[in-house]
Amino acid sequence: MPGALQRPAVVSRISDLIGCTPLLELAASETGSRLLLKLEMFNPTGTAKIRMARQMILDAEERGELRPGGRIIESTSGNTGLGLAVIAAERGYTFTAVVDNHACADKLRGMKALGTELVHVIDDGTDELATAAREELAEDMARGQHNTIFTEQHNNPSNGVGYFPVAHELHAALDGRLDVLIGAVGTGGALCGTTRELRTLIPSFTTIGVEPKGSIAFGGPAHDYYQSGTGTPEGAEIGALVDFDLIDEGVKVGDIEAFATCRAVARTGLLIGGSAGGVVHEALTRLPSLPPGTTMVALVNDGGEKYLDTVFNDEWMQARGLLDPPAEREIEELLTKLRRNR
Repeated sequence: MPGALQRPAVVSRISDLIGCTPLLELAASETGSRLLLKLEMFNPTGTAKIRMARQMILDAEERGELRPGGRIIESTSGNTGLGLAVIAAERGYTFTAVVDNHACADKLRGMKALGTELVHVIDDGTDELATAAREELAEDMARGQHNTIFTEQHNNPSNGVGYFPVAHELHAALDGRLDVLIGAVGTGGALCGTTRELRTLIPSFTTIGVEPKGSIAFGGPAHDYYQSGTGTPEGAEIGALVDFDLIDEGVKVGDIEAFATCRAVARTGLLIGGSAGGVVHEALTRLPSLPPGTTMVALVNDGGEKYLDTVFNDEWMQARGLLDPPAEREIEELLTKLRRNR
């Protein structure tokens, strides 16, 4: 299975470095409950999504849908595109990413540097999220084309399968002791794929899904949001991989709280991405009230280095009404208190 529990000492391809990401104990309660972060930024491209990008391509090859010299097309807000760009480069495919300007500029630059053809579904300079339009264009571009696939991450079962190794990594690292798994819900692949496989290993634990306020997977109201690579915006269909039977509780975290958490966590020495900020905010808020001795794992699906122009940029934050120093101080105080208990 891809993502072995121990990396070889020497590898021949970048994708051989996928998996075996570390767990960091960020905080603990006075009653011995602890919050562990699964740091997926230690994968190539700094994101979890390269796991499922590889799986989607391997499975397409096995089915005979993608052959040497073929073309891959995907609608992406950045991280899936970065993963597919690496896999395409390794395996000799052409990759076209259908994007909008909601994606962080560094993600777009990274894909282009890796040889990706970028097609903007909206190129008027706005940073609006255009998931539905991207999906439609990507599907149209692939339709009827020779040796071309639209990987369709939101509805591709291989997306969820790509995260099965995360379950095995957690089971091995924690010796089977895990009580709460919390993660962002976008395509549903990471949280639901991990949960599905983990329940064959650890039958009793709680899964909490986190989406931005404004996303519609856990109900309305719908409105714009700035957390990228997560959630289901108005007008987009909830992905087939979002399995509500696997999610015990769904919650929403606003942009201000998510980004304030990113900025507070940065002062501990760790940069995390915007949607990960929402996950960690919810986890930190719950930690003091968990039953004694609870082990909670938060899936941190990417690092903060791609967000230096946005989440960690005071001017960008101020222009969008997202800069909230009191919120940052509140989270920083909670985090400081909880870190003393480690």
